[in-house]
Amino acid sequence: MSDLKIDLETMGRLAGALSFVASPDDPAVVAMRAAVESGDEKDVKNARTLFLRVNVTQRNAALAMLMDDN
Repeated sequence: MSDLKIDLETMGRLAGALSFVASPDDPAVVAMRAAVESGDEKDVKNARTLFLRVNVTQRNAALAMLMDDN
């Protein structure tokens, strides 16, 4: 997952899914929303780091929600 690039629209959708699964106040959710708003590479990197620290069950559930949208 280290080489995976994510576009800002998908990151925004992922933030929404994670806020449902975890909490809207989760640091990863807050960081992802900030990254989407700013588009800054530093914010994106921080959001990715925090997302990878999320409990694996919650992370997989959020990703599964995105896959169900397709």
